[in-house]
Amino acid sequence: MPTDSILAQIDAEIAKLTQVRSLLANTGRASVKLTERITRPAPAAVAKAKTKKRRTLSPEARKRIADAQKKRWAAQKAKA
Repeated sequence: MPTDSILAQIDAEIAKLTQVRSLLANTGRASVKLTERITRPAPAAVAKAKTKKRRTLSPEARKRIADAQKKRWAAQKAKA
């Protein structure tokens, strides 16, 4: 089965479920046609939304963290 056919069937099922949900919620969107195709976001937009901006630590902050970890390791070693 071609991918386009599968996607069309999924879109049709989503449209049906959307209509049923709107009827149950009584939101007034009950006039949505079953054949209305739900638009999907562009793949680039989806990929961009998933990427998070990474935070960078300053060298001073990295040194403080490293020193604190070394202190914890020394305490553990002293106990043993």
